[in-house]
Amino acid sequence: MKRTPIILALLGSLVLAGCSSGGGGGQTQPPAPAGGGQSPAANQGSFAVVTHGGAGDSFWDVVKNGAEAAGKQYGVTVTYQGDGDPGKQSQLIDQAVAQKVDGIVVSMANPDALKEAIGKAVAAKIPVITINSGADRSKEFGAVAHVGQSEDVAGRGAGEQLKAAGVTKLLCVVHEAGNVGLDQRCKGAEETLGGTVERLQVDIANLADVTSKVTAKLQSDKAVNGILALNNAVAIAARDAVRDSGSQAKLATFDLSADVVAAIKDGQILFAVDQQQYLQGWLPITFLTLHKKNLNTVGGGLPVNTGPGFVTKDNAEAIAKLAEGGTR
Repeated sequence: MKRTPIILALLGSLVLAGCSSGGGGGQTQPPAPAGGGQSPAANQGSFAVVTHGGAGDSFWDVVKNGAEAAGKQYGVTVTYQGDGDPGKQSQLIDQAVAQKVDGIVVSMANPDALKEAIGKAVAAKIPVITINSGADRSKEFGAVAHVGQSEDVAGRGAGEQLKAAGVTKLLCVVHEAGNVGLDQRCKGAEETLGGTVERLQVDIANLADVTSKVTAKLQSDKAVNGILALNNAVAIAARDAVRDSGSQAKLATFDLSADVVAAIKDGQILFAVDQQQYLQGWLPITFLTLHKKNLNTVGGGLPVNTGPGFVTKDNAEAIAKLAEGGTR
């Protein structure tokens, strides 16, 4: 889906520091986390960000950076909490409702498990913006907008690139059971690859075991000549598996980290699908601030897309510099 043109107008009314651009196909970047804009004398609102990302996850650290940078930019209070257990994530949403925050940002890897908690927020007239996963349920749940990438579109794009690289049998490594977005990525790749796609379930909490399982699969099935990781940390574990098994399988991944960018530069990873997760933190706080101050809404019921972009050897050097600053 195309980005909604209203985004540029909305950002223009709030951004106090100049935007910069670099890497990722020339897409506009938000203000950097440090420096930022002016600091208002009084707090302008409080917003809670509740994601399914666990502590220390480099992907979600960048989302957090974006949300906190926006909070500093606009003089609003932003609290960030994450838990991969849907029940505990629901409890965090309930806590935010009880605290009567001015808005809630929530990722929906498991929408059904969060439906009741999000419903309580909506009933309390707290605007909710969903991010990252669950775009197809966002409007149904009463959210005012969804910010993220279309996972099936991104999956199809990955499948096309892997097909062009000669992959005929692909291992799609799924690291979170029940995450609808990950399933959409694998299905999208299957639609465009034109070959066989096999899923391998792993546990992101045990990366050594990820390497072991991928290694075993590559050794037992020599027909596998491509691997699609759905997470940056899993990608590095899969890279080690390719090395340990002596396989020539081509590896690609979703999402960025400094390690992934370095591996792309070194030719160990073919490409990364970049959903620009910094924007998934920064844009919702921007939109909620606008909603509080001016009752603006964004998207018209359609997702505000932050991707997909593709990081390859051609632009990895520029992206690497941004990743060091915690914005990619």
